[in-house]
Amino acid sequence: MLRVHFSELDLARLRMAVRPDALWETVLSFHRLRENRAETVYGKWRSEARNRLNGEARLLAPLIPSRGYFPDFLTPAEGVIGCDAAMSALRAISGERLHSELAGLPAARTLPGWIRDLAQGERRSLDRLISTLRAYHKAAVAPYWAHIQARIEADRVARGRALLDGGADGLLASLPPTMRWRAPVLEVDYPVDRDLWLRGRGLLLLPSFFCRGTPVAYRNPELTPVLVYPVEHARCGLIPRPEQRSAVTSGAGSGSGAGTRSGSAQTLGKLVGQTRSAVLLEVGGGCTTSELARRVGVSLASASQHASVLREAGLVHTLRQGSAVLHTLTPLGAALLRGGAPGERVFGVPAALPPVATSGRGRSGRG
Repeated sequence: MLRVHFSELDLARLRMAVRPDALWETVLSFHRLRENRAETVYGKWRSEARNRLNGEARLLAPLIPSRGYFPDFLTPAEGVIGCDAAMSALRAISGERLHSELAGLPAARTLPGWIRDLAQGERRSLDRLISTLRAYHKAAVAPYWAHIQARIEADRVARGRALLDGGADGLLASLPPTMRWRAPVLEVDYPVDRDLWLRGRGLLLLPSFFCRGTPVAYRNPELTPVLVYPVEHARCGLIPRPEQRSAVTSGAGSGSGAGTRSGSAQTLGKLVGQTRSAVLLEVGGGCTTSELARRVGVSLASASQHASVLREAGLVHTLRQGSAVLHTLTPLGAALLRGGAPGERVFGVPAALPPVATSGRGRSGRG
């Protein structure tokens, strides 16, 4: 078990990552890639990703064991900004840190020659690592990024509601069952027994699509604390590549602002019906089924049925929160409303939580 110890200052500095982290998702997806279990969540993705890879898995395997510790430097804090920023941060890592963290691998004495060179700070080996990670990310993660974002955003909406209703205590109490808030300690299911003292640094909560089962944290307790935890998955798992579905939104309109939203809503009403269009609009930044029924003026059963149809169409994501369900827009649903590209936000739909600074680092141990 991992015990994360909070002070009052740490609770005040508790925050949520503003978006998925490119390298955390990359590294954790590599764990999922090597699993052989048949499943609905990762099965289709695994098959497609393996077909697109070209030797990257063989190169990364010694660095990212199937279980236990992998080097902290593989997931720099800049990953939440994007892949390019993360790669730049990797390039700036000191030779001393490369050496110390690679020495922690269980098979450090039998690592391939290029990784042993990397441990000695050899820059050509670092360039090889960066190019390999970039190629793997491009093949296995980037094609699904919009879908990953939708799952992360749905989780952020749920945590944001918990924060508004119950403050930091409510947010911590709302986390998945693998984490239990017993103030002032967050108990986390973990492969080893350890304590993490935040010491006024706060904690960054990072929901992850490819994290499975137990949360993950940095091994080095001196790094800025981050706790990566798995999001809830819909039974449908990963949808086909988002760009294959983006044609749905082409020609739906352009521009931004209230006028665009109004015009898109009118056009959308002609396409899917006024009630279903109203349901999609009211989902906005997230609402429960009962809230949706009240906002649209329909019965609870009707609201549930409309949300189900929109979910099957890939426009709405549904996350169960205790006895209630929370509906949020997917990137495709947001794009359909505003007539833009799938990556654009819907005008007037706020983020669940304010953005957080990304300059810190942190992952407390994986073993």
